[in-house]
Amino acid sequence: MESELKDTAPKPTVMQPESDGRPLLEPEPGTLRPQIPVSNQSIEEMEKRYAPFVRYDVYGTMGRGELPWVEKFLLGIAVMFMVPMRVVAGITILVVYYVICRVCTVFLAPNREGEQEDYAHMGGWRRAVIVQSGRFLSRVLLFVFGFYWICETRRVVEVDGQVSSEVTLFDQDQSEEVERPGAIVSNHISYIDILYHMSSSFPSFVAKRSVAKLPLVGLISKCLGCVYVQRELKTSDFKGVSAIVNERIREAHQNKFAPKMMLFPEGTTTNGDYLLPFKTGAFLAKTPVLPIILRYPFQRFSPAWDSISGVRHVILLLCQFANYMEVTKLPVYHPSEQEKEDPKLYAENVRRLMAREGNLILSDIGLAEKRVYHAALNGNINMPTVLHQKDD
Repeated sequence: MESELKDTAPKPTVMQPESDGRPLLEPEPGTLRPQIPVSNQSIEEMEKRYAPFVRYDVYGTMGRGELPWVEKFLLGIAVMFMVPMRVVAGITILVVYYVICRVCTVFLAPNREGEQEDYAHMGGWRRAVIVQSGRFLSRVLLFVFGFYWICETRRVVEVDGQVSSEVTLFDQDQSEEVERPGAIVSNHISYIDILYHMSSSFPSFVAKRSVAKLPLVGLISKCLGCVYVQRELKTSDFKGVSAIVNERIREAHQNKFAPKMMLFPEGTTTNGDYLLPFKTGAFLAKTPVLPIILRYPFQRFSPAWDSISGVRHVILLLCQFANYMEVTKLPVYHPSEQEKEDPKLYAENVRRLMAREGNLILSDIGLAEKRVYHAALNGNINMPTVLHQKDD
């Protein structure tokens, strides 16, 4: 595996992205690129170059734009009254679900696979209580965050390779069980995505190993069946984690009682208008996948977590009385024999399908360029960039 230098000026909307054969969980070798003189770049140039990460709401770049006095007044009222109530309600829901998980797992040893451990493989009433209460409380938490109504549609007909006809879902729809996919793949816009998928299908996620040690959240992640990875270390552990993910995907496809795997193949969040290149981790198992497209319509504050700090994003999200989410579920995608033998082709075809049906713009930049953009916004004019590309 060798690294090679990429162009220092990636184009944000190229329809033929560079091939990326690295699995989702494989270590990423990198080479330092020449420093980019971000101080010489205008805001307009950066917004064109890093379009998938640009914010367009009233709060402006990094959520620090100049606001009219009316907006400042409304923010002040929300910070004093609405934010505290939502924080208390959110913590209460988290504690309640933690207690449920603790009760359901008491006296039970977790399922172990190498350094992985989870409670997602247990059966009976314990698993039923964890899943059903988890889905319900996740939806309640979304309600607390202002997502009072989520518009869900399903594309149900496929004619000559074109998905058409959609049905609005007023209740949780379980028809994907008829064609059970090995994995769910979704575009990634915000941490809110995770709450939605928990409320919809309660799948397993890939998470940092440190998540397992967090108070409250650690036990919940184990009940979800999260696969943990130490992203900072480039060791053989990555190979083991990748193998576990593939096994989980195959298991989920064959066994309806096995926890589903939920993967965000872009590897980072965008502003919701673009679709970044897909990593191949979700497609190596050669099983069908369920593509889901998320959108967050907004008027004032965008729930996208693109180029804004986490604390600022949470506060502004809680200050907004109503937030909106639109979900489009595409038919289960069954790979052809050619796609099964070529995960990059499989990933790219699913990506193009999602872009077409979700009216998203294909972009060939990714996490490395996002870090460059963030560094530029923060005034770090000497930050070298690290871009990764794996040889075929």
